[in-house]
Amino acid sequence: MELKEMIRSIPDYPEKGVIFRDITTLLKDGEGFQKAIDELTDLVRDWEPDVIVGMEARGFIVGAPVAYALGCGFVPVRKPGKLPYDKYTESYELEYGTDSLEIHKDGIEKGQKVVIIDDLLATGGTSKATISMVEKSGGKVMGLGFLIELNGLKGREEIQEYDVKSIIKYD
Repeated sequence: MELKEMIRSIPDYPEKGVIFRDITTLLKDGEGFQKAIDELTDLVRDWEPDVIVGMEARGFIVGAPVAYALGCGFVPVRKPGKLPYDKYTESYELEYGTDSLEIHKDGIEKGQKVVIIDDLLATGGTSKATISMVEKSGGKVMGLGFLIELNGLKGREEIQEYDVKSIIKYD
């Protein structure tokens, strides 16, 4: 079973010319989901993280089970207005404007080894924002792991000073 074959490609979504990579077809398959999490876990295990950070929303779906498998903590990065305590906020560029992400200031302790996990690396904007907040918190980013990487959008170039690994790549 190839994981890439379990991902549905939807042409012209959310706009004409875009091919959306829909992971819900992978997630609904117990064996496929388990294989994806196992592969992500193996991908980042050598970084020996103290904590996994995942970005809303699909980063929660893949990041939390990786943290569980590694026996480390999980820290969510949320969209604005979702976290109730003191937080760092970081803005990032979208194709047509900006957006922001937030993390609790006490989510990561100074010196903790952090691995960032997300379902998709596209332009690198959310990854850069998350890296910035982790470093403001005093955490050390050991690397970033992704289920899917869209090579054509050059997100890896935006975070090239960090170790980046992905399981499935699309050109």
